Amino acid sequence: MRFSIAAWTAVCLSTMGAQAFVQPRVGAISRHVSSMHASLDKQASSSTTKTDDWIQDDIESQAPNDIVIGPDQVLIYDTTLRDGTQGESISASCDDKVKIAKRLMAFGVDYVEAGWPGSNPKDAEFFDRASMEFTADQFSKLVAFGSTRRKFMDAKDDAQVQALLDSKAPTLCLVAKSHAWQVEEILKTTRAENLEMIYDTVQYLVRAHGRRVFVDLEHFYDGYAADPEYALACCRAAVDAGASCLVLCDTNGGSMPWQIHEATEQVVAAFSDKSTVGVHTHNDCGMAVANSLMAAKAGAGLIQGTTNGIGERTGNANLCSIIPSLALHVNTKFVNGIDLQDLTTVSRFVDELLNLTPSSAAPFVGASAFAHKGGLHVAAMERNPLSYQHIDPTIVGNEPRFLISELSGRQSIMGKMKEFGVDSEDEFGVDNTSERALAILDRVKELESKGYTFEGAEASVHLMIVHASRGYCSPFSVLDYSAQVYDTNIDSSTRVLQKQQQRNNGNSEVPSALGPTARATIKVRTLNLDDEAYDSFDAPLQYTENLVVSDGSGPIDALAKALKQALVPSHPSLKGLELVDYKVRILDPESAAGASTRVMIEFRNDNDETWTTVSVDRNIISASVNALVDGFEYALIEHA
Repeated sequence: MRFSIAAWTAVCLSTMGAQAFVQPRVGAISRHVSSMHASLDKQASSSTTKTDDWIQDDIESQAPNDIVIGPDQVLIYDTTLRDGTQGESISASCDDKVKIAKRLMAFGVDYVEAGWPGSNPKDAEFFDRASMEFTADQFSKLVAFGSTRRKFMDAKDDAQVQALLDSKAPTLCLVAKSHAWQVEEILKTTRAENLEMIYDTVQYLVRAHGRRVFVDLEHFYDGYAADPEYALACCRAAVDAGASCLVLCDTNGGSMPWQIHEATEQVVAAFSDKSTVGVHTHNDCGMAVANSLMAAKAGAGLIQGTTNGIGERTGNANLCSIIPSLALHVNTKFVNGIDLQDLTTVSRFVDELLNLTPSSAAPFVGASAFAHKGGLHVAAMERNPLSYQHIDPTIVGNEPRFLISELSGRQSIMGKMKEFGVDSEDEFGVDNTSERALAILDRVKELESKGYTFEGAEASVHLMIVHASRGYCSPFSVLDYSAQVYDTNIDSSTRVLQKQQQRNNGNSEVPSALGPTARATIKVRTLNLDDEAYDSFDAPLQYTENLVVSDGSGPIDALAKALKQALVPSHPSLKGLELVDYKVRILDPESAAGASTRVMIEFRNDNDETWTTVSVDRNIISASVNALVDGFEYALIEHA
């Protein structure tokens, strides 16, 4: 389709008025467009020399070239590696970006926007590596992000446009202004020049270089509300130049779902015969997912978003919510397929690579997404899992959890006993599960009234149930312990500064770290596993006692090291055990130094399995030791 300057001019006249639309500029636009068309055939004929043949073949063969109309079908476009990394405290190395991109592609997303090669060396490096390290199928899903050319210059002369071509990405996404106010006040140019910037850049990349081009129409929904004719003129400029997708952006995140639906519906009606319509929303009003779904319902066939909804300010649309919502509640078919059962794993993989703590309350993929606490809920779940769940969590790779607290009922404890494989019969073969569950529940309620919380410490719940089981014998017991804290300077801040100063003055005797400030002594009794200690198979069990002294950077560190040293000779599986988190909370601060303290300790073993234990005491050392002992005992009975 040849660009219609007359139609463009008519739109500009209607939106800006005859006085504002200066005739000399119209003449310049007309001459420039005519010049572009005159050289178009020559440029197109040489395009295969400017673009690698394999990229050209990929662009021509990809199904996403076809127009997609939602909600029956939808393309998924992940911008985690570009827009997502604009979130506060979020950064990814080039290695991380390569790993995440490959993981998202394996998951089944249609497009992965990997960065802006014209803006920073790291993104340019990524595309260089991708061209060598990615398979042809992986590379076909890559998108390089950039912008329309700068005002009052040709696209071929713009360095960042050239950087897009140098990336060799088969799909390029251009951000363009579509809000008249933004054009005039922020971009500081005319409405007509902005339209020419869109047209010139898109046609140069599509017709002269054979790339697939999407246009992110920035501030589209705000622009449509203020001046719908100009917003649609921006769409027309992109489509006439050969854009494959018009991505409508709620850049400031302030649009409501009904506004998104109305505007998207108008664009789909006007352009869906020539281009796929997409949507890109932000979560400033908490509406990003809802707005994306409403756009799909209005006909948008491509949805942009980020894994776990990360992004600038309050984040982007969360694909981990959008994808399952479309698949399970709207019956949408994804063009190239999505492995829903991989959703939770992908979510946690991305969080891990970006060094983010997964949100436990995240829909579909969070650890609490299918967690049940109230006794009535758990009892109903035992009868039918759909009584308090909108889907089977295994569909998205998650699992149900039954939390133990003072709000739990007997059924919750019985469910845990079944989960842990605890024998429910007494010595006479009578099933007493219900009675034992009631006794354990009473114990839970008593402990929680004293400040315990078991929702994040399932290892402690497990031990409580096991300890109530017939015939259970703990693999070790702590007979006594003590801890001493010592230092020559009680002012920790000056101590650090003094040692730093000594190092700066060249005193080699000062260690690089602060060194131990505590010493712990612990005496442990455990089974004697030496075969020579037993005369026969029927000989009674014998025990051995270990007394260990260990130094540490504080009393808890010293006690943890001492306990581990005492147990490893008899239980070598504990050698790789480590403490990965230690949390302390004062429960009654009004009691000052005599306040009750809750300690939660997280452990991890060689297999990267983690568990948490909890204890409460007015003595923080005692609370910590109890949580430590529980953590070591759980390791032996579950992971040895």
